[in-house]
Amino acid sequence: MKIAIVGTGYVGLVSGTCFAEMGVDVTCIDIDEKKIENLKKGIIPIYEPGLEDMVLRNEKAERLHFTSKLSDILNDVQVVFSAVGTPPDADGSADLKYVLEVARTIGQNMQQYVLLVTKSTVPVGTAALVRQTIQTELDKRGVSIEFDVASNPEFLKEGDAIKDFMSPDRVVVGVESERAKELITKLYRPFLLNNFRVIFMDILSAEMTKYAANAMLATRISFMNDMANLCELVGADINMVRKGIGSDQRIGGKFLYAGCGYGGSCFPKDVKALIQTADQNGYELRVLKAVEEVNVSQKQVLLHKLEKHFNGNISNKTISIWGLSFKPNTDDMREAPSLVLIEKLLKAGCNVRVFDPVAMHEAKKIIHSKMASLIKSDSSNIYFANDIYDAVLDADAMLLVTEWKEFRMPSWGVVKKSMKGPLILDGRNIYDKNEMKELGFVYEPIG
Repeated sequence: MKIAIVGTGYVGLVSGTCFAEMGVDVTCIDIDEKKIENLKKGIIPIYEPGLEDMVLRNEKAERLHFTSKLSDILNDVQVVFSAVGTPPDADGSADLKYVLEVARTIGQNMQQYVLLVTKSTVPVGTAALVRQTIQTELDKRGVSIEFDVASNPEFLKEGDAIKDFMSPDRVVVGVESERAKELITKLYRPFLLNNFRVIFMDILSAEMTKYAANAMLATRISFMNDMANLCELVGADINMVRKGIGSDQRIGGKFLYAGCGYGGSCFPKDVKALIQTADQNGYELRVLKAVEEVNVSQKQVLLHKLEKHFNGNISNKTISIWGLSFKPNTDDMREAPSLVLIEKLLKAGCNVRVFDPVAMHEAKKIIHSKMASLIKSDSSNIYFANDIYDAVLDADAMLLVTEWKEFRMPSWGVVKKSMKGPLILDGRNIYDKNEMKELGFVYEPIG
């Protein structure tokens, strides 16, 4: 079976490579010709554990191909997955220009039946626009060619995406015809031989399911962060509270960890887009607006703790930050809490020393681009360290922002000897407070 996947970002590249791993002949398309040339050379544009080896293996086996033109291969494939970006507009709504451009290209070039499956996260009702766009182009050509549209939202966790795709807990698909359903079934059956967990539904419901899932997870995070802040005020321990409520089978323990805010490519964007969809339909999503408000505030919680410790005066303090990506096992810096924190620290006149095991290159690019006006001409107020110990050298405080595994058991003797001050602010609650105090640190977790 031959398929095409348009867009070689996180979703497109992981999906295409995993389909190829199962024996499907896959062509990945991207208008960024430099990215395509790099992929042909085995240069992967994103970090995801195991992805590089899988790409190289399937490209060598000639099951995975790369090109910059969908029109060149369109009539050799049965299914086209659209995994292009849907960046947020100024009002938070999803920008569909790339999604609709894929539809236009198909309408302008198709010579035979094709199933267009949207994998990008798109607002409810997008499939109707996609169908209309293809049909308009066919009408312009004066031809009548059968086609189908479908929705197959992704639920991949960055850092664990290959496992999620190869062994999904469910696959959600919105279809309108039996022919489309049969093609999708054929594609996914190899992944789910022992337990076929494809949930077929109407397209509108499939589009909504993606947003609702991410909104629910974001809600759990913001709820716990709100509870953590209250725990600090009344003297309770959010970790004990988490264990207490997580043991309730109706609640469960996942996504109940307090921290310094969520980021990434999905939660912030999808919450905003869902709020905007509701507004456009005359309904206010009051809970989700609060979820977003709590998260915006929570990204500054470590800054407030730092200011409180130093009685409001942090100017000229040297602050170390461990972890820059929005979560471990990725170099994704989109909406990362570290960026908010670094910008606030630079504005306050701090010297900032940062380290991340994977995201240093991406972080450096973003920080120098978006915070150029805050960085001194000699860059002396921002230092990109070689390792965690280099990052804490002469630091007045260390702020843990991303819970990478290699941060869990450092040599605390070396850390304490390297630091100027003993303050540790743990934004992910990964350390034991009693142990940290015994080691002589001033330690503050979240909640």
